[in-house]
Amino acid sequence: MSIDLIKQKLGVLMDDSLGKTLLETGGIKHLGINEDDNIVVIVIAVGKKDADLEKKMRREIAKIVKIDLNYSGLKLEIEEFKKIDSIVKGNTKFVIIASGKGGVGKSTVTANIAYALSKKGKKVGIIDADIYGSSIPTLLDYNVKDAKIEVNDNKKIIPFMKNNIEFISTEFFAEIGAPILWRGAMVSSMINSLFYDVAWNKELDYMIIDMPPGTGDATLDLKNIIPKSDVIIVTTPHISASHVAIKAGYAAQELKHIVFGVIENMSYFLNKSSGEKEYIFGKGKGEELAKKLNVTLLAEIPINLPAKNTGLYEDNELIGQIYNNIADKIINK
Repeated sequence: MSIDLIKQKLGVLMDDSLGKTLLETGGIKHLGINEDDNIVVIVIAVGKKDADLEKKMRREIAKIVKIDLNYSGLKLEIEEFKKIDSIVKGNTKFVIIASGKGGVGKSTVTANIAYALSKKGKKVGIIDADIYGSSIPTLLDYNVKDAKIEVNDNKKIIPFMKNNIEFISTEFFAEIGAPILWRGAMVSSMINSLFYDVAWNKELDYMIIDMPPGTGDATLDLKNIIPKSDVIIVTTPHISASHVAIKAGYAAQELKHIVFGVIENMSYFLNKSSGEKEYIFGKGKGEELAKKLNVTLLAEIPINLPAKNTGLYEDNELIGQIYNNIADKIINK
């Protein structure tokens, strides 16, 4: 029996969520036969998953494979089109930027890591998943006021572009300056949309995710989308930040992500007159946090405004060079 015969029989099955056959929708995404075990492996895409409809389809496919065609077994995956065709199913590497509390510069770290990677020739995207405190467009010097959301022929949102970085942010979905007053279900829906409803370039090398601070619903939602990712924990030298940051690190490890390292932001102020480092918020807490998590302290980033941008540092600036070094570590990993 051939692949073509199986495909022919599957093709007449209905995707009831779309009212069309699998042949009409192109819903047969993968079909293979494990000759040694006489097992058929199938991946099906549907318009929308529903427990009853999925149960019906599984039963129909099992009948075709095991009874009509007499194969020994079946490995079947049924997923929504938007998920199968999303950035999650490609070869893009995901890097989550997390923190225990707000105000530690997590978004600035996100933007500059992406910027450093893009300058090294990598194709990079940013998902601004910090729903209540989105700031990525501002940090990238993108004028949100003139932004217009556009969709492609597949009704997917076209991501915005700045400095060769693709990005999307909840800031584009609310009036300028207006607070986002959403409950958990709405936050979950938005985070899913940022991954599945955006026409990301499938050839992105890296997707950097700016997470909300803490370990709330968004952290669990992201686990369902990306089961395993690299995580960088951002803290400051102040004891209040590092004390909370370790919770974010432990949460990432408990969820089976890989904590790649710790970045201590606002580590010190470099006094240009004396040339000395002044540790305004304390010293050594980032290194202490990294040791507790058994990971590397990736960098200690001083306090200083960018020379010419709102939030991005250039190669001729000390902080820009530090971010280039972080980017190298990500690439070499």
